[in-house]
Amino acid sequence: MLSNIAIQFMNGLAGASSLFLVAAGLSIIFGVSRIVNFAHGSLYMLGVYLAYTLVEFFGRSSIFGFWGGVLMAALCVGLIGVVIEVVVLRRIYRAPELFQLLATFALVLVIKDAALYIWGAEDLVGPRAAGLRGAVEIFGKRFPQYDLVLIAIGPAVLGLLWLLMNRTRWGTLVRAATQDREMVGALGVNQSGLFTGVFFLGAFLAGLGGAVQLPREPAQLMLDITVISDAFVVVVVGGMGSIGGAFLAALLIAQAKAFCIGLGDVSVFGMVFSFSKFTLVVEFVIMAVVLVVRPWGLLGKQQGAQRGAFTVEPPLYPLNQAFWLTVLGLVVLLGLMPLGGDDYLLVLLIDIAVFALFAVTLHFLMGPSGMVSFGHAAYFGLGCYGAALAFLKLKLPMELALLASPLAGGLGALLFGWFCVRLSGVYLAMLTLAFAQIAWSVIYQWDAFTGGSNGLIGLWPSEWLKNRTAFYYFALVLCVAGVLFLWRVVHAPFGYALRAGRDSALRADAIGIDVRRFQWFGFTLAGAFAGLAGGLFAFSKGSISPESLAVSRSVDGLVMVLLGGVQTLTGPVAGAAVFTWLQDSIARNTEYWRAILGLTILVIVLAFPQGIAGFLKQVATRVGVMRSREAVS
Repeated sequence: MLSNIAIQFMNGLAGASSLFLVAAGLSIIFGVSRIVNFAHGSLYMLGVYLAYTLVEFFGRSSIFGFWGGVLMAALCVGLIGVVIEVVVLRRIYRAPELFQLLATFALVLVIKDAALYIWGAEDLVGPRAAGLRGAVEIFGKRFPQYDLVLIAIGPAVLGLLWLLMNRTRWGTLVRAATQDREMVGALGVNQSGLFTGVFFLGAFLAGLGGAVQLPREPAQLMLDITVISDAFVVVVVGGMGSIGGAFLAALLIAQAKAFCIGLGDVSVFGMVFSFSKFTLVVEFVIMAVVLVVRPWGLLGKQQGAQRGAFTVEPPLYPLNQAFWLTVLGLVVLLGLMPLGGDDYLLVLLIDIAVFALFAVTLHFLMGPSGMVSFGHAAYFGLGCYGAALAFLKLKLPMELALLASPLAGGLGALLFGWFCVRLSGVYLAMLTLAFAQIAWSVIYQWDAFTGGSNGLIGLWPSEWLKNRTAFYYFALVLCVAGVLFLWRVVHAPFGYALRAGRDSALRADAIGIDVRRFQWFGFTLAGAFAGLAGGLFAFSKGSISPESLAVSRSVDGLVMVLLGGVQTLTGPVAGAAVFTWLQDSIARNTEYWRAILGLTILVIVLAFPQGIAGFLKQVATRVGVMRSREAVS
């Protein structure tokens, strides 16, 4: 027993080193630039692939060949980070932070397909480290020599980073920019050069974290998403911008995972608990607990307001007659489209209607309520499973089963929202992600009730809705009604209270508005309608899987909202339509559809930082189609 505990403890230390390298780079980049870099996991993935190629080139059998390849891979990834910063991110530093996040997500798509083109879809298994292919005996168990070296790399890099940040002028400037980057610029420091250097260091650490993992895991295309979620958790648990906090959090999370693997299956009073399965979600449970107890992480500090970092939200004027006539015309057009289309067009239109409602619910949180969510798919997925379980387990008719979808989504949002509304900014977003992953893990592993990873099948509409056209009209009516209701709520006193709490919580509280309570109710309302969208999605497809709650679904919702424009009510509808159509049409015509979609998103972000609907609104105002005072917001 003692030997097993010791080995798992050592495994945890080895895993923590690589995780720390990635998280430290992400923390440094965020601390200075305030960019939540989704592409950081892609840089880690490139580190593994480049290490595989360079080690093969230099010679896998020599110590110089292996370690030379590892360091060269990290340097190459650092230079790729410089290119990303100079070519893309430098152009959008003045854009809202959420659009910067959208740009980094587009880079994820481009880098993934670039890796697919260069290295192919097969997993690439790297060589063992030359000179470290043996094992040592610890308490009677054999432990790889390479993992001992990996354990030492983490503390060594931590020490070097401490010296860099505390004993050099450049490190002093980085720490100053982390506290107040506008003041650093006012003192005459070249911010562009500083940001480029920070991105090189952060990308180098991500590449190094991936490269040193080559003997432990194969290079494969899913590493980016897997690693970025873990890195985000480490950074948030440790405290945004805290390198020491990232090291402490990496140790905590890696040891927790190793401990769960070591325990395996444990029987308590006749009940078997599989702790090995708990590794899928243990880091998110830790993050949720830490954020609830200590909202700024273990070693983090409350972020002060950055001068010039906020944009003034335009006022939401009453929806005028021109707006309603436009909406009516669009609905009529959607109603006529099935007359000249085929089944494929109807499937696409149903998806657009469902995801338009889903995107509007997320916009309701992000825009009027001011709450960014990285886990909004949880309520969409709970709606899917609520309707499916009511239909399959309770044998309710489809119409009644569909009512369970907003109920399930709303109850989930009611529970999770009670904790989430106590935070703000990135910490709020990450707590929503934690709860979404916890919900996903429960559904993914509860085979007897939810079908586990296989999902549920046999979700057929009622007889009068089996015709695809009839179901399209049914979904269109419900989705349009849901969208219009949420728009109406935004212009009701409840919506004004939400916007007051978003713009100035202290002033809203001073005039008697219970900001947290209103945000909690708004969170629940958004979750309920997201659940309705999920229920419609389930019956439109005939089956569901845990993917409906996955991080990728939440990211899709973010992209839809940001593409359309956060500061317009019509933005999420336009974003959902464009994104769904692009994703479907490009994916059917090329294997590298992610790269094309990512480049398209980048062009939109760079050309229209206010979003598609925001740009159209701006153009309409300029040409006099509508007075700026009456512009639809």
